[in-house]
Amino acid sequence: MSDRDQSDGLDHLFAETVRETMDSSVYGAWRDIRDPEAVPLSFGFPYPDSFPNEELVSAAESLFDAEGDRALQYGGGEYADALPEVIADRARDRGIDCGTEEIHVTNGATNAIDTVCQTVLDPGDTVFVEAPTFMGALRLFRNYGVDIEGVDMDEAGLDIEALAADLAAREMAGEPLPKLLYTIPNFHNPTGVTLSAERRERLLELAVRYDFLVLEDDPYGQLRYNCAEPPPLRSLDETGRAIRVNTFSKTIAPGVRTGWIIAEPSFVEQFDRINAGGEPSFTRGLIARYAEDGRLDRAIEELTAGYRERRDRMMESLDERMPPETTWSEPDGGFFLWVEFPEGVDAEEMLPDAIDEGVAYLPGSFFYHEDGGTRNARLSFSHASPDSIDEGIAALATAVRAEAPTVEADD
Repeated sequence: MSDRDQSDGLDHLFAETVRETMDSSVYGAWRDIRDPEAVPLSFGFPYPDSFPNEELVSAAESLFDAEGDRALQYGGGEYADALPEVIADRARDRGIDCGTEEIHVTNGATNAIDTVCQTVLDPGDTVFVEAPTFMGALRLFRNYGVDIEGVDMDEAGLDIEALAADLAAREMAGEPLPKLLYTIPNFHNPTGVTLSAERRERLLELAVRYDFLVLEDDPYGQLRYNCAEPPPLRSLDETGRAIRVNTFSKTIAPGVRTGWIIAEPSFVEQFDRINAGGEPSFTRGLIARYAEDGRLDRAIEELTAGYRERRDRMMESLDERMPPETTWSEPDGGFFLWVEFPEGVDAEEMLPDAIDEGVAYLPGSFFYHEDGGTRNARLSFSHASPDSIDEGIAALATAVRAEAPTVEADD
């Protein structure tokens, strides 16, 4: 571009991947899908009363008593240094045999995913994702100029046989194989389903056979209601291909903005180099102090009870109120369930009317890289109170019946 041809202002100075994605919405814009009078079933946020305010204040005071100004210095003090061991201990409790040399602390789970992307992805690489999947991950992958391919899901999570068939067909046709597959195996966002243990083992076998990495995102795994936990992918991995990311945002509070990656030491060495200084040192010390005497474990028990109550109320209300052709997932934990509306209902087109009725949700199309999810919606039971959830589902049922007037209530 010449100095006389700058009609785009300074946009020509952006990176090519930025120019290619600059017309897409900013992650978090969905938070504007709200109305003061509408029940926010769109928010995948913890409910406000779940925050351990007093306990965190106490932990902060004791942190300052123990370390003084060191707690606020670059790198923090001894408690900040201790957080990787806290994470390793908790990982071992879930069957992951790891040491601190396999842990990289990050500024939240999104930063963890981004750090992995910076380390392993080149423009033009292929990334496989579940279809549907977490909106924030899709936006991150787009930033790296990769080709994104969706793999179908069912009630047992990622459809492994569909994945295997796709990989075999690509290999035979000489088409690019994935460098990375991204999965949310526990209480998936947005569907709420959990990947079965058998499929986890098969996924790792395919990763070895076709030479790709598996990025295991597990923010909800400890918020488990009445089921045994399948083994984490990282615990089953014998080849170093599973990279695990997690966060304290769902078990303490989103504002602590602290996550981590568990991976082979050779990867962690590069994460440390690429993402140097990316972790909040004061918060690291605060979390280590807070978790020191069992407060975090007790808080998770209380959180689980609170979310279970909200999930139960939502499922009961859906069963009582929704038209009979409506179906939904039945999550055993986490924040979300996935609704499929009757034939003829477009969830995105219906949203303004639903908000007018008094409820907000996220249309299923938001969670697909390409077309999909037209009749689906993600409903979050994590943020609203049980009574508000009931009001929201009543409003949603009214909107669905208005959108599909031929659907009759089940007498």
